[in-house]
Amino acid sequence: MIEWVTMMSKLNDILILGGGLIGLSLAIELKLRGATVTVLSRNLQEAAGYVAAGMLAPQAEGIPPGPMLELCLNSRRLYPDWTNKLEGITGLDTGYWPCGILAPVYSLPASTEQPQSDDTPAQWLDQGAVHRHQPGLGPDVVGGWWFPKDGQVDNRRKLMQALVAATQELSIPVETEIDIQEILTSSAGEVTAIQTNQGPFQGSHYVLAAGAWAGQLLPEIPVTPKKGQMLSVKVPDPGKPLPLQQVLFGPEIYIVPRRDGLIVIGATTEDVNFTPGLTPDGIHALLSAAIQLYPALKDFPIDEFWWGYRPTTPDLLPILGSSPFRNLSLAVGHYRNGILLAPITAQLMADWILEEKSHPLLKSFCWSRFSE
Repeated sequence: MIEWVTMMSKLNDILILGGGLIGLSLAIELKLRGATVTVLSRNLQEAAGYVAAGMLAPQAEGIPPGPMLELCLNSRRLYPDWTNKLEGITGLDTGYWPCGILAPVYSLPASTEQPQSDDTPAQWLDQGAVHRHQPGLGPDVVGGWWFPKDGQVDNRRKLMQALVAATQELSIPVETEIDIQEILTSSAGEVTAIQTNQGPFQGSHYVLAAGAWAGQLLPEIPVTPKKGQMLSVKVPDPGKPLPLQQVLFGPEIYIVPRRDGLIVIGATTEDVNFTPGLTPDGIHALLSAAIQLYPALKDFPIDEFWWGYRPTTPDLLPILGSSPFRNLSLAVGHYRNGILLAPITAQLMADWILEEKSHPLLKSFCWSRFSE
C-alpha cells in the first residue's frame, strides 16, 4: 500500500474530490489543457447530475440582475460549444436542446415589462396568446413569459454518460467507491492528503466538488443538502408529434419534455438533511401541480420516480475559487443551477487552478463571504 500511495502522489498533479457533473466537467477541462488529474468518487449514481431535470433556465428561474445572473448567462452561452466538444470526444449525444422555456402564470404580474437584451429576449403572452403558443394548458393559466434562449439538456440519460465516456476517452482516472474520511491539513495552511477507505491519496492541488456532501468534508463551508423528489411520464403515442415542444416552468412545478417522448416533472424542495426515499405527499404535490398546469398529463403512463440532494448554501449561490487552504479550491453549492453552470464552472476553475487567473465574477462567490 505504501508503494502504491507513493506512485499516486507522483502521478497526480490535481485530485478532484467528487465525481458528479461539476467534478467530471472540471476534470475534462483540466485534462484538455494538459494537466494530470484524478477524480475520487464514492458513488457516481448519487450525483445531482443524475437526478436533476436538466433545465437551462437563467431567465425562467427569475434570477435577479447581478453576478449570479451574469454567471448563468455566460454559462448558457457556452452550452452549444461545450456539448459539441463532448460529443466530438465521445461520439455520444448529450441531449442538449435549446427549445425555449414557457413560464405560465395563474395571476397577472404587476408589470409585464422586463429588462431584456439581444441575449435575454423575453416576450409576455396574454391569456389568448399563451394558450395559442402551447395548446392544452390548464384553464387557470392567464398569461405567461416566453424565454426563447432558455433550454434543457438530458442530463440523466445522456449528458452524464457523455461526461463519463469523455473521462475514459481522455484516460482520466476516476477512482470509484472512494469514501473520503478526512481532508488532512498542516499547520502551514495546506492540504497534505485525502484519507479514504482505500488509504491516503495525495496531489499537488485539490478541488472539492462533492456536491451536497461538501460541508461534511470541510466544515468551514456552509453547504447542506436540500432534497428533491421527481418523476417522469411517457407520451402515450410517441409516433405522433410531441404535445410539448418546450419546457413549462409553472408556479411550484416544471415539466420538461424530452425529444423521445419522456416528460420529467419536478421537483419538491425539502429540508430533511439526507433522509432518503419518496413520500406520498411529495409525489401527490408534484402530480397535482403538473396536472393543473397541463391537464393531459393525468392520462400519461408513469415511467419512473426518484429523488436526490441539491447542494445548498445560505444565500443559494455557489462557492467558487479559493478555500481556507492554499492548495485546495472549491467548486460547490450550485443548488438548482448545477447543470446550467457546469461549463462556466469548468472554465473559470481551470483558469484559477492552472493560471492563477481570477475572473472578476469569482469575487462574488468566494467562501470568505460567510466568515465576514
